[in-house]
Amino acid sequence: MTATWDDFAKIEIRVGTVVRAEEFPEAKKPAYKLWINFGDHGVKASSAQITGLYRTESLLGRQVVAIVNLPPKQIGPFVSECLVTGFDDKQGNVVLLSPDSPVPNGQRLY
Repeated sequence: MTATWDDFAKIEIRVGTVVRAEEFPEAKKPAYKLWINFGDHGVKASSAQITGLYRTESLLGRQVVAIVNLPPKQIGPFVSECLVTGFDDKQGNVVLLSPDSPVPNGQRLY
C-alpha cells in the first residue's frame, strides 16, 4: 500500500523532552510511563517499551520523537496519549528516535 502526501500530512510527528519517567509494573510487557513536554502542544503521557536500553533516570531531559495526534490508548490503568518512536536493534531492543541536536519542543517533523 502506498501512502499519499495527504496521508503523511495528517500525522503529527513532533519532538518533545521527557520531563518524568516511571516504572510501569502493571504493563503486560516491560515498559515505562513517560511524560513528554511538547512545548505549546502541552505535556503528553506515553507508555514505552524501552526498558532494554534505557533507565528512567537516563530518560529525563532527553528529546524524543513521537506521533502526537493518535487517539488515546488505554494500557492497563494508564492512558497513553502519544506514540514514542524508535527502531529495534539486532537484539530486539528499541533504540529511541531523537534529533542530533536540541530543537525547540513541539517542532514538527517534515
